[in-house]
Parts: sequence; structure tokens; C-alpha cells
Amino acid sequence: MSELPFASTLSTLARLVPAKLLKPRVGIVCGSGLSTLASSLRDVVEVPYNQLEGFGKSTVVGHKSSLAFGLIGPGEGIPVVVMLGRFHPYEGHPLSTVVYPIRVLARLGVKNLIITNASGALNPNLAVGTIVVIQDHLAIPNLTGHLNPVFGPQLSPDYPRFLPLSDAYSVKLRRLAFLAANKLGLAEDALAEGVYAWVSGPTYETPAEGRFLRSAGADVVGMSTVPEVVAAREEGMEVMVLSLVTNAVVIPESYRSIKAEIKAELAGKPIEQAPVQTVSHDEVLAVGKQKAEVMKNLVANIIENVSSD
Repeated sequence: MSELPFASTLSTLARLVPAKLLKPRVGIVCGSGLSTLASSLRDVVEVPYNQLEGFGKSTVVGHKSSLAFGLIGPGEGIPVVVMLGRFHPYEGHPLSTVVYPIRVLARLGVKNLIITNASGALNPNLAVGTIVVIQDHLAIPNLTGHLNPVFGPQLSPDYPRFLPLSDAYSVKLRRLAFLAANKLGLAEDALAEGVYAWVSGPTYETPAEGRFLRSAGADVVGMSTVPEVVAAREEGMEVMVLSLVTNAVVIPESYRSIKAEIKAELAGKPIEQAPVQTVSHDEVLAVGKQKAEVMKNLVANIIENVSSD
């Protein structure tokens, strides 16, 4: 039996959001630096998370903490709801809180969910700024059990006890992404396909961890998204993930040898070393800002095609 406060959350939304916006057809989850996706909406009504029972607070820079309801597209428009900020386990949120907004969207009637995130490239062929349409995921926290959002008592006896994920990423929505890219005249390499690795964070990967994930078949890596995908599939939604590459994961071909350096110094032939590369959240936000317009137009076009599909 569910102990989640769906009735309270939905009652609050019914009081604050006009009826014409309260039955969204599409849901969007905004990743780091991508909250400008909501700027494509009109007649926007924002509801802060702190007014909604069951919602947490997003503490990550680049994430807001509100649900935005609005219309997108010509004519009467398509009702859409946008999560401006998501929750992560590394912030201290339990998995039930991380995915609670997704379950609320399902109860509002959302059937198609577009999830965005910022990611690091494991695949050296993926340039910074590439939008990767995710076709599969590798979720090491899921495989250990306790960070799987469907671990424990079932939320409803109507849900499958053993949720299949081989079809987690909607072929229909992925097709619409590439059709939209073509319509918008984006370059051939603007969009790619790949596998997303979910890690718990909040530390960036060590070179050994990056090498391991790459060898396991992952193309990009990030600290979010997969719990939302799992919950959305349990709720019966079609799901697509657009992952914006904001940095390359630091995976040097070889390690710096202190032993060799000392030997060279003692021989009077010191070795000049290149500075050690690191990754920062600032560059993640910067690339998100650079690609905001492209992402916004791409998502808007996908939504218009979802509606006419």
C-alpha cells in the first residue's frame, strides 16, 4: 500500500494550476544548466517544489526547484509540464523522493517523458556539445540493489515485480529526435546515439573508473536519470533521454610515473610534465548555456511531433 502523498500533491496542483494546463501530454526533466528549456513555453505557471508535499529541494547549482506548466507549439498549443531541477541520491534524497515527481507526472496523465542531462564523454569520438540520444544504460548502482528505485515493497500490486528494461528507451521518441534534427538543419554530428552509464557521484570518475566504464560499453557517464527512467517505465510511460556532452572524462593513455621522474632527476635529466587535467561543474554549466537554444528547439519540435503522432 502506498504511503506517498499523491492526493495532497495533486490537490495542491489542482488549486494552483489552471485546468487547461493540468493535463499535460508531455513531461520534461531538465538537467544541469538546461532549465532554459522552459522558455519555449507560453502561459507558464510555476509551482515551487516547497509547496508540494513529497517533493525535495534541488541543491545543485544550475537546477531550479519548481514545476513549470505551460503550452508549446502553434494554435491552442500542447500542454506540457517541466521539472526545473531534479533530485539526486548524492544530495541525501532517498530514491522514493528522487523519483516521486516522475510518479506525480504519471498521475497527471503524462504518457511521454523527455529527460535531459549533462554528461561526460567516455567515447573519444563524442565531442563536447554533442547531444547523445540514449539507446541503453549501464547502471552499476542498480545492479547492487539498494539504489534501484523499485527495490523493496511494491508501490502497487498492478506493477510488475520484475520490471523489464530491454525496451526502456522508446524507439518512437528516438526517431522523432533525429527527424527533428533534420527538420532544424542541425549538422550530421550534432546528434549521436549511445549508452549512458549511471554512477552515484558526486565525485567525478577516476581514470581507472572511466576506463572501466568505457570498456563495459558506455559512451557517456552521469549522476542522474536512470532512477527516473526506471520509475517512468514502471508507470508505463514512453521515455527518451537526451544527454548533452559537457566534458570529456579524463582517461589518460598512461599514468605519470613518479619512479621514472625521480630516476631522471637523480641523473640530472628532469622530465617536464603536462598539467593534470580535471573536470569542474562550471564547465558543465557553460556548455549547457551554449547549447540551450539548440536543445530548446529540438525538444519543442519533438513535442509537436509527439502530439501529431
